[in-house]
Formats: sequence, C-alpha cells, structure tokens
Amino acid sequence: MITEEDKIVFLQKFGKQLTEIRKSRGLSYRKLATLCDTIDHSYISKIEKGEANVTLETILELLIALDADPLELFNFKR
Repeated sequence: MITEEDKIVFLQKFGKQLTEIRKSRGLSYRKLATLCDTIDHSYISKIEKGEANVTLETILELLIALDADPLELFNFKR
C-alpha cells in the first residue's frame, strides 16, 4: 500500500532530480519553460519542490526540453 508519506517523498525526490538536471544544463525555470510547449515556469518550480504530481505527458515534455533520458530523470531510490 502506498502511504501519503511515500507519495510526498517520491515527488520530492523526483523534483530534486529535475532540479539537478536543469541546473546541470545551465537553465533557469523560465528558460526551461520556454523550451517546453505547455509548461509554465511557476509549474516547474512546483514540480521541483515536490508540490505537483505530474502527468506522463508533462514528463515527456520535460525530457524533450532537457534532451534527457527517462533513466536520468528517475535516477533515484524510491
């Protein structure tokens, strides 16, 4: 069973990984948002803080904008 704490921790780890990838590419929230078709910079901030539960479509859009592999984005322990 997935607890609320499990969900929160997972979203925070995902967000931290996204932050690391974005920064390693030298991108600000705004610059990454301009590389995405439908994601606003404020939503990227929420994702990185673990405050947003993203869809697969959003993940795909981020991967394309970051030119990243899914394994890179999910490179953390549950």
